[in-house]
Amino acid sequence: MIKLILKELKHHAPFTALGAISGIVLMVFLKNIPANASYNTFYVLHPMHVLLSALVTASMYSRYKCKHPTARCKVLGLLFVGYVGSIGIATLSDSLIPYAGEALLGMAHRHAHIGFIEKWWLINPLAIIGIAIAYFRPTTKVPHYGHVFLSTWASLFHILMAIGQSVTLFSYIMIFIFLFISVWLPCCVSDIVFPLLFVKEEHSH
Repeated sequence: MIKLILKELKHHAPFTALGAISGIVLMVFLKNIPANASYNTFYVLHPMHVLLSALVTASMYSRYKCKHPTARCKVLGLLFVGYVGSIGIATLSDSLIPYAGEALLGMAHRHAHIGFIEKWWLINPLAIIGIAIAYFRPTTKVPHYGHVFLSTWASLFHILMAIGQSVTLFSYIMIFIFLFISVWLPCCVSDIVFPLLFVKEEHSH
């Protein structure tokens, strides 16, 4: 599993860096965007990220668990893996890691914005929809760039909500680092490592 994690992290690093660069380019043009516009954009991108993450995470679990002749995909297991893998990791990626960067940089309007609590009526149903799609038609062939850019831009607009000050070169560098981290590790863990942990555990008995 450690080898798998390292392999996936190495494989995803270049494209994740490209995603982070796209975030910085957007930030150059949108750094003065009103906070309410950033908020509304975040709550378009973050729900889309949750839906996609739930689909891929649940599909990965379903595909590897159900390929064994004696295994059956239990709905509760699929719900658990798909929900925790999408809501938990997307919250870490889009909200908590960006918030840590905002706190480190002392941004004036920093706030965690936990989507599945703040807009529970939007985020949670989309996670369930993604899991339901995976139950009936599991697919892991979702373009990786879609996941990377959704997550990067959701993290970016979370940060843009908080700025409230001039942006220095140091701030740009730090924001790039946090955009990279917020996508690189969580997305690999959510889509690949997390669901396979449960498949491995169940087949070890």
